[in-house]
Amino acid sequence: MKPEGRRRTAVGRRPRTGSSLQSPVSSLPVVMAFTGASGAPYGIRLLRALLESDRDVWLIVSEHGLRLLRTETDVHDVAGLRRAVGPGRFDSRATLFDDGDRGARPASGSAITAGMVICPCSMGTLASIAAGTSRSLVERAADVTLKERRPLVLVTRETPLSAIHLENMLRVTRAGAVVLPAAPGFYHRPKRIEQLVDFVVARVLDHLRVEHTLEKRWGGR
Repeated sequence: MKPEGRRRTAVGRRPRTGSSLQSPVSSLPVVMAFTGASGAPYGIRLLRALLESDRDVWLIVSEHGLRLLRTETDVHDVAGLRRAVGPGRFDSRATLFDDGDRGARPASGSAITAGMVICPCSMGTLASIAAGTSRSLVERAADVTLKERRPLVLVTRETPLSAIHLENMLRVTRAGAVVLPAAPGFYHRPKRIEQLVDFVVARVLDHLRVEHTLEKRWGGR
């Protein structure tokens, strides 16, 4: 696992120099967080897709997010998550941050990123972002993403939705976030669960401006 703060240069790639403000979006890290809503397969698939696209990922797994992984998948810890997405890419592209460390890089607006995605995003996390509480690194990083006017994608998963949930979704949307519920479509005639997962992950990647080939794009009739 790559320690926080370690700089690296991929084979054949020129090292980065100067301010990251001059870097194209594709060279900036994506902040990604797992929280405690049902939908662990979406998060694992998204993380793998980001790493396969050669994107650096600043990863935060909340305590409830780790519990979710244990409940819904065979991933029981960060080492298991590393194996699930591919050790080689994880070690070279992912940087893990402690959710309790509100002084870590994702907590500062001066640390330039391509945006943030929380997948899955619990209703509790949504509420905290809507209220701007910043009690954890996940919440603080989301708050920073909004204030810096960067993309923030919240992959919410809950049903049914209460008036409180809907009001919080409206508040974060007005603040600039994209609420992208884990609600796959069926017009592509899915045959496997993996296709349903890819449907949602593909939409997330689109909003993060990450190229992919997870699904065939709609071409009309």
